[in-house]
Amino acid sequence: MSEETPTLPASPLQRGMDLLSNAAIAVAVAALLGLVGVQGWQVIARYVINDSPSWTEPVTVLLLTTAMSLGAAAGVHTQRHFGFFLLADALGPRMKKLVHAASPLVIAAIGAVMAYWGVILLVDGLDIRIAGAPMPQSIGYLPLSAGGALMVVFALYRLLLVLRAPSTGEAR
Repeated sequence: MSEETPTLPASPLQRGMDLLSNAAIAVAVAALLGLVGVQGWQVIARYVINDSPSWTEPVTVLLLTTAMSLGAAAGVHTQRHFGFFLLADALGPRMKKLVHAASPLVIAAIGAVMAYWGVILLVDGLDIRIAGAPMPQSIGYLPLSAGGALMVVFALYRLLLVLRAPSTGEAR
């Protein structure tokens, strides 16, 4: 007979992070569905109607970037990202906590660089139009910067959880 451990109710911050992550996933799913629709229309227009629209390629790239960026950010929240945990698991409790704290810091730094340069590149190309589509040429950097900002938020929350965890328990 196994004893079940009681689960604590989620804190308001945890619920907020879950909601933000779920919203990012919902937008990523909508972008993937939109991508399927745009590419389906491209195939029909090109091979059935014989009149290939020029707007489908830039819209596809935007939708793909949106799905990738927001999906990656949600992966940071759910800890479904790449990591090296064998080394941390072989260390003592204090070093394990230190290594587990370094991981979200690295992710936050990468997300901050993505967000910063994404905004710089977005603003830089706002006045240049994409050929064949009524969008700015730099619009593809918008989801990149949003995904980077979400990565920072989720990684800093993960860091908070690691720092709050007891040194003897699991820090992941």
